[in-house]
Amino acid sequence: MKTITINGTNDERFSSAAKALREGRLVAFPTETVYGLGANALDPQAVKRIFKAKGRPLDNPLIVHIAKVSQLNPLVKEIPAQAEALINAFWPGPLTLVLKKSGLVPDEITAGLDTVAVRMPDNPIALKLIEEASVPVAAPSANLSGRPSPTTYHHVLEDLNGRIEYIINGGPCKIGVESTVLDITSGIPAILRPGGVTMEMLEKVIGKVETDTALKPEDGIKPRSPGMKYRHYSPNAKMFLFDGEPEEVIKKINSLTSENHAKGLRTGVLSSLENKDRYMAEVVVNIGSLSCLEDVASRLYNALRKFDEEKVDIIYSESFSEEGMGRAIMNRLRKASSGMIRS
Repeated sequence: MKTITINGTNDERFSSAAKALREGRLVAFPTETVYGLGANALDPQAVKRIFKAKGRPLDNPLIVHIAKVSQLNPLVKEIPAQAEALINAFWPGPLTLVLKKSGLVPDEITAGLDTVAVRMPDNPIALKLIEEASVPVAAPSANLSGRPSPTTYHHVLEDLNGRIEYIINGGPCKIGVESTVLDITSGIPAILRPGGVTMEMLEKVIGKVETDTALKPEDGIKPRSPGMKYRHYSPNAKMFLFDGEPEEVIKKINSLTSENHAKGLRTGVLSSLENKDRYMAEVVVNIGSLSCLEDVASRLYNALRKFDEEKVDIIYSESFSEEGMGRAIMNRLRKASSGMIRS
């Protein structure tokens, strides 16, 4: 299969991509969070093609993307008052709401659950594509399953060239980590995946919000949201997170780097701006300042892919504050890593 690149909405082939999407073919497109791999959410066979192209487990539910609020009504049984308040506050934007699904939503979208996750992306290309396709669009991240999510056109091309029909090049994604997924179907609303809308922002609108714990594959429980169950976002080399006092973390990482060097192993370090010149590793990737976690989040997946390009054998990463956007950053780092080392 030849993958066709479309350069934004002014490309004369843009309407062809929207038509292809409506007819059951796959189109990768930019959002404000990461690039998505879209299929007609009302077409079960098209949805199955997403799983095949990505190599994605079938019990990992998908998020449905819409371009206007009126598209939500047919997909869900009801829109509670809390949902209306959140929609008014954060849509279009990086917030996914989990609601009770209607009979219109195929089981292939929801992994057989009675709920569906829906969001409205804050990206003009994504909104125009969905509007022209005239169907809601199921779209996980446009990468091979388990790999770091794509935040540029080139990341999508690297993973999915020859596997899908179209990629729309819309430049780098603004936020750089996936949307927050919030379940409001029972009791206190629960964050199933932290993302671009923080807990603090949610609580200003609807009051108390809980955080759900990530599921493990051996639990045998269906995940309620993408990103809950399986190892995600992983570079090729094993990565270990370090937690502790900054001076001790730096000292421990440098000690292990020396040991690796003696063994002929190439080491990579994921570092904050403040510490980037203090590591002895062959590859040190500056992910941004500790004082601006939004910047760190926007660089995260690009940094993880950088280690693949540099062909490191092992990666060590600093940890970050778990307030605000830091919850999303640490969630992704834990999912990508092989363990935590406390120093």
